[in-house]
Amino acid sequence: MQRYALGFVYIAANLEHKRMDKRYLRSVRLLAECMQLFEKRSSASVRRCGLTESQFDIIATLGNTDGMSCKELGDNTLITKGTLTGVLDRLEQKALISRCRGGGDKRQMLVKLTDAGDAVFQTAFPNVVTEGQRLFDDYAEEDFAQLERELQKLKTALSKHL
Repeated sequence: MQRYALGFVYIAANLEHKRMDKRYLRSVRLLAECMQLFEKRSSASVRRCGLTESQFDIIATLGNTDGMSCKELGDNTLITKGTLTGVLDRLEQKALISRCRGGGDKRQMLVKLTDAGDAVFQTAFPNVVTEGQRLFDDYAEEDFAQLERELQKLKTALSKHL
């Protein structure tokens, strides 16, 4: 009888593990699908402003600031260091940013929006945010609070494994 009980516990644990695998995969897939759909809609909005997502990320980050170093931009955007230089080059070619030596450290490059870049920021940023907000028209305050709690919980769990 005890052998049977141990076997049953093993089978039950194994089944529970498989259910958790399916549960995990279903949750991760749903999270990824939500992010893809949001990015698809957001990307269309950004492209209507004549920018790529990376260019918009830089302009939105520099907006309402006196400029940032390349390191600060890397830390405050979702752009990898290897991609950042190319994005900055293209924004500079469009005359939307300028780069100059910053402050006391002559090695540091300061990136700023030009007047044209600020005009793009003043137009594009509110448009992209407004279109993004429309995606959440059905969300009440408590829905946002619950979503933020769960996302923060997930972020904390994921951060533990870095």
